[in-house]
Amino acid sequence: MPSGQSKDLNHIARRCAEQGLRMTGQRRIIARVLAEAKDHPDVELVYRRANAHDSRISLSTVYRTLKLFETKGILEKHDFGRGRGQYEDAERAHHDHLIDVSTGRVIEFRNDQIEKLQEAIAQELGFELVGHRLELFGVPRPRKKTSS
Repeated sequence: MPSGQSKDLNHIARRCAEQGLRMTGQRRIIARVLAEAKDHPDVELVYRRANAHDSRISLSTVYRTLKLFETKGILEKHDFGRGRGQYEDAERAHHDHLIDVSTGRVIEFRNDQIEKLQEAIAQELGFELVGHRLELFGVPRPRKKTSS
């Protein structure tokens, strides 16, 4: 990569370049959309966001690009029970997910007790844990009414 170019790339585009991927203008836009995402967008949402930057970006380009980024280990694809993949940066700090099945909202969390319990279970069963993915599905509890 030419000197000075890396500072112009977001972290997703930089990892793509490090993997030797040719970074077309459309791929750069898709990488920027993903780098700026604070949620777990699906293909349609990435397409709408990227298309707002460049109307020439097609849905099929987004599908192919997300698949390529996933294959190269740049993105992680999740199925949160909605029948469509949702994506996030594969190099984010480890976390688990709680999915609100009534709205589809995804809440990221980390809990040291859960992490220790998973390690203990693997060890009890004679395994060394090399990775895991925890996805909890729930609905919000009804709020208790307060007496006035």
